[in-house]
Amino acid sequence: MSISAAHPQRWLILGVICLAQLTVLLDNTVLNVAIPSLTRELGATTSDIQWMINAYSLVQSGLLLTAGSAADRYGRKKMLLAGVALFGVGSLLAGLAGTTGQLIAARAGMGVGGALLLTTTLAVAMQIFPPEEQAKAIGIWSAVNALGFAGGPLIGGFMLNHFWWGAIFLINLPVVALALVAVVALVPESKNPQGDRPDLLGAVLSTIGMAGLVFAIISGPAHGWSSARVLVSGLVAVVVLACFARWESRVPYPMLDPHFFRDRRFTGAVAGAVLITFGMGGALFLLTQHLQFVLGYGPLEAGLRTAPLALTVVALNFSGLSARWSARLGTPVSIVLGMVLMSAGLVSIALLATGGYAGTLLGLLLIGAGCAIANPAMAHAIMSSIPPAKAGVGAGINGTLAEFGNGLGVAVLGAVLSSRAAAGGLASGLEAGQLVGAVAVLAGGLVAGGLLRRAQNALA
Repeated sequence: MSISAAHPQRWLILGVICLAQLTVLLDNTVLNVAIPSLTRELGATTSDIQWMINAYSLVQSGLLLTAGSAADRYGRKKMLLAGVALFGVGSLLAGLAGTTGQLIAARAGMGVGGALLLTTTLAVAMQIFPPEEQAKAIGIWSAVNALGFAGGPLIGGFMLNHFWWGAIFLINLPVVALALVAVVALVPESKNPQGDRPDLLGAVLSTIGMAGLVFAIISGPAHGWSSARVLVSGLVAVVVLACFARWESRVPYPMLDPHFFRDRRFTGAVAGAVLITFGMGGALFLLTQHLQFVLGYGPLEAGLRTAPLALTVVALNFSGLSARWSARLGTPVSIVLGMVLMSAGLVSIALLATGGYAGTLLGLLLIGAGCAIANPAMAHAIMSSIPPAKAGVGAGINGTLAEFGNGLGVAVLGAVLSSRAAAGGLASGLEAGQLVGAVAVLAGGLVAGGLLRRAQNALA
């Protein structure tokens, strides 16, 4: 049964699920700073390191839609508990791993828990808050995403300076224990009251298709876009996802209802989200290289100097300022304004940052302000255009778009960097990549804003 529109402990519950989500998000980036330690202490090869990182993201991105659908059918609280527990067991096994194979397997298990967590946290937030508070709640949820991006390298660097590499995983365990107790005590159960039959074939096809697509994207830069590994996995992904789309249009109980795409709000938000995460994911990937190779900072210094972006997002979202601006401006204008600010920030980094950190700082502040305004509005547009009974699927779509856009952005902007760097040097390549990202972000904002405005006019 579904829960009431305004749960009396909704803000405390939001804090609990955001804490659990933060742990998952930190693990997306924390492993990067441990690469030298893993190479030295486990004898990990470059291939081993790639699989340690990719096993987590591959499993997580492949299962997001399936996890969201399972949460809707079987209960979001049950799936949230399962996600926290799996993530905790995976963290324990990863921290105690004695070989690279054991660590890769543990990371894959953590990816399963991460997929369940990322979909159920947003779905639960949509269920416990009334419509007038959902924008603020999603703003806080988005701010936690920004904290995860900024905090991973910093926490990882601190832990590695004081403990052995396994501590970066074992630090998750107290948070997992607290989250389990809090979820049991506080989070109410909710599920799809219609209880459609499980779409097992759809789940298998979406998992294989998305995992194949992400694998092709992350393999391209290292192995070449024309390599057999990339072409075969890409072809498998396209064929399987085409079969998934056809199956979902014919089955009476689809996991991803094709009718969602007839809603202009949904289509606009989806199109914008892909372009935005494409531009931002790729551009932020280039930013770390810019700080280290062009401005000459060390890894920890570079991590500290990206913090203004996350702090801006946190300040604007936790204070409620971004939610108030979005309510006053409306979703379409909020998304366009946010994308313009983010695009201007990327241009600032590309054109003003070669002389020092001041141009980069300006760019980070503009990007942070844009993220604080646009990202919650985009997530809310996706979630509010889907029936509440399908909130888990909506959260799965939102997470899948982020994974896909980020991976594609890193791949494409990395290719721009390589081609321009070969001709004009690294600084020229980084500048070109940031400008391409700026264009993609601006295009995403205009596409999403235009479609959402048309949807509003049609409803009016």
